[in-house]
Amino acid sequence: MSQKLAFTKMHGLGNDFVMIDAVRQNINLTEALVCYLGDRHFGIGFDQLLVVEKSQTPGVDFRYRIFNADGGEVEQCGNGARCFARFVFDQGLTDKREIRVKTKKGIITPRLEADGNVTVDMGVPVLKPADVPFISDSDAYVQPLEVAGTTVAITAVSMGNPHAVQVVANVDTAPVAEQGPLIEHHPRFPARVNAGFLQIVDEHRVRLRVFERGAGETLACGTGACAAVVAGILRELIASPVTVETRGGALSIAWNGVGSPVLMTGPAVTVFAGELTLP
Repeated sequence: MSQKLAFTKMHGLGNDFVMIDAVRQNINLTEALVCYLGDRHFGIGFDQLLVVEKSQTPGVDFRYRIFNADGGEVEQCGNGARCFARFVFDQGLTDKREIRVKTKKGIITPRLEADGNVTVDMGVPVLKPADVPFISDSDAYVQPLEVAGTTVAITAVSMGNPHAVQVVANVDTAPVAEQGPLIEHHPRFPARVNAGFLQIVDEHRVRLRVFERGAGETLACGTGACAAVVAGILRELIASPVTVETRGGALSIAWNGVGSPVLMTGPAVTVFAGELTLP
C-alpha cells in the first residue's frame, strides 16, 4: 500500500520550504526521498525541507531538522526558523508564541510577534576560524581568499552554519553565479560554505545576495543576512539595527557586538498545504 505524506509549502522572503510534521505522522527520510521531494518537476520543490520532530531534551519544545534540495542535512536555516515557528503554532502543535527549538548546532528561540512577523534569537555568532570551520593561520576578521586567480576579502562567520561574506560595490553586478560555487567548495572551507555578497547602502541598510551551500542562489537567506550584518559591523561599515534587503524582501537584524546573540525579524508565509503519494 502506498504511503501518503502531508506537507505544507511556506516561504520566508521567497526562500521556499516544505514543512513536514513528523510529530503526528511517520516518515522514513532518506537522501533519495529528500531529492525526490525537492525536485520542482517530479516532486514538490523547495530550497530546504524542514522537519518538525518531538523534542527529547527537557525544556525544549521541538527538534528542527533541515535538508537541502541535494539531500544533505545542514545545521541551521534562519528563514526556515521563522516558518517553523509559524507552522507549529498554526498547526496546533503548540499554543506558545515563543518556543525553544533544538537544531543540529544548538538551541534557537523563535517568537511570534503581534504584527505577524517572527523574531528569532539566532544565538552568538562563531568567529574563530577553526570553529566556522575555515582553515586559516590568523584570527583576523577580514581574510584573503583566492578564487579562480582573484583575491577576495572575506569574513568567515558561523551562524550555526558557515558563511563567507565579501563586500561588493553592487550586488546586481556581483559575480554570484561565477564565484558562488567556487567559494562554496573552496578547500579552506572543509564543510563547504554559504557565499554572501554584501553591498553597503548606508549605516543601517544593506543589500545582499547569497549563494547557498547545497541549494545555489536563493531569493533570501536568513542566516546569511545575520552573518552579513555581523561581518559589516566587525568591519565598522554599518551599525545595528540593520535592514537587509534581499531579492525576496527585507529582514531586520540586530547585533550588539562580539559575544552577543543576533536577533532576526521578518515574515513567514504559508503558501498551500497538500498530500503527496510517495513512490
